[in-house]
Formats: sequence, structure tokens, C-alpha cells
Amino acid sequence: MMDGKVVVVTGAGSGIGREFALAFAKAGAAVVVNDLARGAEGQAPLAEAVAAEICAAGGRAVASLDSVAEQPSAAHIVQSALDHFGRIDCVVNNAGIVRDRFFFNMSLEEWKAVLDVHLNGTFNVSRAAAPHFKTQNGGSYIHMTSTSGLIGNPGQSNYAAAKMGIVALSKGIALDMARYQVRSNCIAPWAWTAMTASVPTDTPDARARMEKLKTMEPHKIAPLAVYLGSDAGANVSGQVFGVRANEIYLFSQPRVIRSVHRSEGWTPESIAEHAIPAMRSSFYENAPAPTLTTWDPI
Repeated sequence: MMDGKVVVVTGAGSGIGREFALAFAKAGAAVVVNDLARGAEGQAPLAEAVAAEICAAGGRAVASLDSVAEQPSAAHIVQSALDHFGRIDCVVNNAGIVRDRFFFNMSLEEWKAVLDVHLNGTFNVSRAAAPHFKTQNGGSYIHMTSTSGLIGNPGQSNYAAAKMGIVALSKGIALDMARYQVRSNCIAPWAWTAMTASVPTDTPDARARMEKLKTMEPHKIAPLAVYLGSDAGANVSGQVFGVRANEIYLFSQPRVIRSVHRSEGWTPESIAEHAIPAMRSSFYENAPAPTLTTWDPI
């Protein structure tokens, strides 16, 4: 499905990103494997190991060790695709970190670090690819979001804000670049990775959730990404998907669901007496994501 295509995958040294890189290569794409992470002492950087694995299997790949968090280095990632393979057809914004802490204890550094990698990193790499997509009249963006942003999760306000920001960014890209046959979609993945393993499990519910997460394998996410990056997905844009083991979800997006009006306008008192009671039955429960996916992975 990806013969002749060139794909950039960020955060591709391990976990979900590695599975993306391997799957795109197996589908025929040339892959820029981007990751900052280093292997154990004396071992090659993770990106180089994944690129070598792809090449050993007969595929085409090159490693990139540049950071997504700064525009100049993010531009180098995209330029690597052009220098080695002559074009770029798909960007998978997968790079991420977590700095989990309850909001009332969160530092500015913890806030900025997560937004710089997730949200700014997604912008930086996407923006670097945009002129090339525009010129060639085609391309695909695939961004990783999370139910921590779509629904909510305690102790992750920085991560949630970044991941929900990515959804809005994806929608903006989809709208702005539709005239150039460029599409942009999000995937919310459930999978056991090194990043999810670092999430605190200081309550029985959190420990139970983590045990369930361990059954969800990263490679299950990759087929949807390959589809969205291929020509078969050319008519899919502006959507938010989820993958949980063998399930694929389509998430809702904000739409007006109730309206009330008064011909004379509103006062704080009439809002209390009329507007809020009329709309309260349509309020969403202030509940974390795990409470809304209570069934076992299929």
C-alpha cells in the first residue's frame, strides 16, 4: 500500500513508533526513523537500530537523531527524507514524553517540557513538511492524541492539554490544506510502552488499569496508521480515531447539543434559574478516561 512513498516517523526508536516504522517499511515505504533516545551503553542509538532492522529485512530506512522540540532540528528531520529519498509523503507525529504530576504541584518546567515535545513538536515537523505537501498536491499527517486529552485523566494536565491541542491543530491543518489534497488525522492509541510504564500506579484502580494496558500490544496500532498514510485513505481527513487491541474507535467531536434562549437576554440570576437547569441533563460527567472504557480489550 505504500510503494514509492516516503514516511517520517518521530519517536520511532521504540514502542508504538517503532511498530509504525516497521509496518510502513513492510508496506513498501522508505522510512525516516526519528528518535533522540540512546540505547544501553555501547549500543547504537535506538533510531539507528530500527533503521538497520528495516534495511536488513530488505527495506529502505535512515535514522534521524534530531529533536522535534525546536524548529531548526525538526526541519532537519524532514530534510533528511528529501536528501535520502527525494520526497516526503507522510508525517507520523508520534514523539512524546510524560512528566506526570497533579496540577497543584506541577512546575512550569514540567508543563513546558511536555508541550514542547508533543504540541510544539507536532507543529514543527508538520510545518516543515507543509510546503512540500502543498507543492506536490498531496500528503498525509497522522498525529498521536490520547484519551487523557479527549476525555481526561488525573495527574496529566500538561499531557492532556498537549494532546487536545494536537486534535485542534490536526483539524486546522485538515481545513487549511484540503485544497491541496493533504489530509490530517489523529489516533489515540492504547498500548503498553516504556512511556505508559512510567505513569504512576499509586492506587488500586491505577494498578488494575496498568495491568489491563499490558495486554494491549503496540503493533496493533500500526495498521490504521499505514492505511491513513496510503492512497486508500485519501478521502479520510479531520477525524479522530482510537485503537485498543483489536478495536478501532471513531471519536466524537465537539458540536452544539443544547440551546436555550430568552428574548430579553440573560442575567446571572436567570442563568441560575433557567439556563443551567435546562441544560444540566446534557452535562458530561467529570470522570477520567478509564471509567468510560471498562470492558476488557478485545
